[in-house]
Amino acid sequence: MKFKTALLLLLAVSLTANAQKDKKKNQIKPKKEFISELMAKMTIDEKIGQLVQFTADGTITGPVAGDNFIEQIKKGNVGSILNATTVKYTAELQKMNLDNSRLKIPLLFGYDVIHGYKTIFPITLGESATWDLNAVELAAKISAAEAAAGGVHWTFSPMVDISRDPRWGRVSEGAGEDTYLGSKLAIARVHGYQGNDLSAINTILACTKHFAAYGAAEAGRDYNTVDMSERMLREVYLPPFKATVDAGVRTFMTSFNEISGVPATGNKFLVNGILKDEWKFDGFVVTDYTGMNEMIPHGYAKDEKHAGELALNAGVDMDMVGGIYMKNLKKSLSEGKVTEAQINDACRRILEAKYDLGLFEDPYRYNDAKREKEVTYKKEYLEAALDVANKSLVLLKNGNNTLPLKKEQKVAFVGPLISDEFNIIGSWAASGDRHGFAVSVEEGINKIITDKSKISFAKGVEILDKKRDMMQAAIDNAKKADVIVAVMGEFENMTGEAASRTNIDLPGIQKEFLAELKKLGKPIVLVLLNGRPLTLEWENQNMDAILEAWWPGTRGGDAIAQTLYGINNPSGKLPMTFPRNVGQIPLYYNHKSTGRPYLGKADNEQKYKSRYIDVDNSPLYEFGYGLSYTNFTYSNFKISSPKINFNQKLKATVEVSNTGNFDGEEVVQLYIRDKVGSVTRPVKELKGFQKIFLKKGEKKTIEFEISSEDLKFYGIDMQFAAEPGDFEIFVGGTSATDMKLEFELVK
Repeated sequence: MKFKTALLLLLAVSLTANAQKDKKKNQIKPKKEFISELMAKMTIDEKIGQLVQFTADGTITGPVAGDNFIEQIKKGNVGSILNATTVKYTAELQKMNLDNSRLKIPLLFGYDVIHGYKTIFPITLGESATWDLNAVELAAKISAAEAAAGGVHWTFSPMVDISRDPRWGRVSEGAGEDTYLGSKLAIARVHGYQGNDLSAINTILACTKHFAAYGAAEAGRDYNTVDMSERMLREVYLPPFKATVDAGVRTFMTSFNEISGVPATGNKFLVNGILKDEWKFDGFVVTDYTGMNEMIPHGYAKDEKHAGELALNAGVDMDMVGGIYMKNLKKSLSEGKVTEAQINDACRRILEAKYDLGLFEDPYRYNDAKREKEVTYKKEYLEAALDVANKSLVLLKNGNNTLPLKKEQKVAFVGPLISDEFNIIGSWAASGDRHGFAVSVEEGINKIITDKSKISFAKGVEILDKKRDMMQAAIDNAKKADVIVAVMGEFENMTGEAASRTNIDLPGIQKEFLAELKKLGKPIVLVLLNGRPLTLEWENQNMDAILEAWWPGTRGGDAIAQTLYGINNPSGKLPMTFPRNVGQIPLYYNHKSTGRPYLGKADNEQKYKSRYIDVDNSPLYEFGYGLSYTNFTYSNFKISSPKINFNQKLKATVEVSNTGNFDGEEVVQLYIRDKVGSVTRPVKELKGFQKIFLKKGEKKTIEFEISSEDLKFYGIDMQFAAEPGDFEIFVGGTSATDMKLEFELVK
């Protein structure tokens, strides 16, 4: 989808929303007055009820509270419902609530719309590989429009956890390892979901999660412990959360992990201290699924009542599914363990969100069956899904220009995922259809190649099954081909929540199958469908080309086919480092130096260096890496001055030329190194990027601006400030670039 088309779509969606909004304005009192009058009528039970969320049917990721949620709705003891979707079902629940509860406060319906509602975009890590903020915002905007048309008011996205450990399955839901890129993408997603006005009927509440540092769970094991310095927390893990507060996000979710011995759901320092007091967040905070209850096995709460007291005192406003607030909070109030002011504050925050969504004006405004039918799988949305999928693909290797394929070549397509349409939309695919609608790679290829004698399809192996009964037939078929394309990877449930792995090789006997294919002496293209960086050292040595396709969504098969045949020129860049083996983990580009840094193979004669002795110490594919079918050349790198003071800006310019044979997009990346600080600084940090399109033979001058604001960090005194001194500035198409200049920041 061309950018112009995407822009027009954004405009059309916005205009439609404003037209709908105008029909409703000025029908109730101003927010502050309205909610004050409403709360004056509410009993303490009704106020506590607004703090309660129960689950309907749908995805269950933990134990379900035993109370009958239907009866609790009728009593007015529920403020929000999780996993209720479709106009019909949400309208039924809303009617049940309004017909029976005393004050008829509308329910808030929440659902995990992570990378699409019906039209599924690439998994979030794949979207992040686009490095295209407009594309990511558009994906979120479409997801919101479809979800809102399906009766949903609230999504539990974006997940902004920085992670440096691909063993953790939830890297699939995030933006990868970098704080700067993660912050920019988080802002784009919040703007996409919430738009400019929540009263528009195609917007929904966004929820920033998981607060905080969940991506640093020890050993990459889900729900595990986190322990780190406050400096590390503030410099690496918190900035994307703060970015969403500045972008106007309306809700936050606490994380399952503890930080320095205190579970996040009861962490007063995090929630009240940083989020609400320091950052002035004025939305509401919800736990993760039964996160309040889980403080008991953490060893932090002695029972459920105590857990609820810890959570409310920490600043948590809503209890997701645990039932603790509903059962215990009134008693805690009578005992003086919590205050009515705390309950009032939590209740007010939740009511304000409902007001801003327009639910007090019309509780059924998201329940339009005609709109639901018109919006779901809209043609423009499916085209946008294809565009984002195309942009997300990362070309990891292309030896001897094996790709793009030519239509006249005879190609054998093999692998367990060649005909798959179930897994291709990935984990956390909301209400996306896994059967009969998502486009498989085989289907995508068949749309492009009309001469069916040029293509053949055979699995050869399954993902995990170690039987070899299908292998020989696929090999015999491949013998007749000019090129072999192997589509391999993981099941969708091998990444995501509760999907940590110690072995991140290709699972099953897929590698053994590739080894057998290698014996044929034919060029082999490996297409990967997966949700995390994999360890691919053998594949990198033995495959001719490798295309990382992530889980690319509803139109994923079309995107892969178009890329294989050169209709799309891949432009994705890695948002997360690919290690050579798990022994290197955690491995990330913006690490610190040591007193004995290893500087590469030239250092091999020096034993006492910070390195492994049994593997190349570099990553297999570094952060920011990604090839193209064309070539981009960087030249004439300049900075405006060798010195700037704290009030000046440094301009950096570089010429980028497309010197290859295809039109293409390049992500121009700018990195900074602070050479000496009051505390040690990383060897390199991303501070800017631009995604540009260049026609074959075209050249452009790209400009960046750097100020002292970009050079700030938490110094020895824990003050966030820039320090005068010498800096290196790098530019290139990957974090491994060595094109650099130096400048000085002076007082």
